[in-house]
Amino acid sequence: MNFNLTQIPQRTAQPRTSGITMVMDKGLSIQEVHNFISISKPHVDIVKLGFGTSAVTPHLREKIEVYRSYGIHIYFGGTLFEAFLIRNQFNDYINVCKDYGIDYMEVSDGSVVIPHAEKCGYIEKLTQYGTVLSEVGSKDAKNIMPPYKWIELMRAELEAGSSYVIAEAREAGNVGIYRDSGEVRQGLVQEILTQIPEEKIIWEAPQKAQQLYFLELIGCNVNLGNIAPAEVLALEAMRIGLRGDTFELYLNK
Repeated sequence: MNFNLTQIPQRTAQPRTSGITMVMDKGLSIQEVHNFISISKPHVDIVKLGFGTSAVTPHLREKIEVYRSYGIHIYFGGTLFEAFLIRNQFNDYINVCKDYGIDYMEVSDGSVVIPHAEKCGYIEKLTQYGTVLSEVGSKDAKNIMPPYKWIELMRAELEAGSSYVIAEAREAGNVGIYRDSGEVRQGLVQEILTQIPEEKIIWEAPQKAQQLYFLELIGCNVNLGNIAPAEVLALEAMRIGLRGDTFELYLNK
């Protein structure tokens, strides 16, 4: 904080285990990474190279090293994991992560069907190589799971070794925990929270209204993901009541 303001909620300090901001990098250049991190580093905890972009990113190794030099955890999007898996190249995926020094890995099944016991098996295996994030929810807007199923899958994946479960929303925020309009499935979210610890969930929330919902529901230290690089400072300001949407949230009246 550059200014001394009272009635500002206490944010967790880095390295955080809650209050995480996960940013989606869909194609920043190396210079753009430097620019982005130079202004946003105190507020960025994890960066995801979105979906399969890492396969076509020029100078990928150098880009990863830049993030690492700033102490930022980075991982490949879950779609890349699925692309390896559907081609029977799971061991190749492990070798790629090791080769590039990637120690955060996402296990997802948003684009391919994986029996859940098998998915949990992949989670268990990958915990030998680093931190596992597993994503729950389909990218198919027509595939609507009941709340008990979300809870069942999340619990099993945490038990299998996932450090966090990610609630699916895609980069647009219009599937999974959201309706196709972007509106939060509030009953689903609130039921999940009766059974799954809030600090173990990363809610994908690319839209401001979605971020606001979770800040009001859980508080300034909610874990949020799929944040655009240009929106990190705006989100941090909103987290602590310095944006119009949350201006009165922490004031003692």
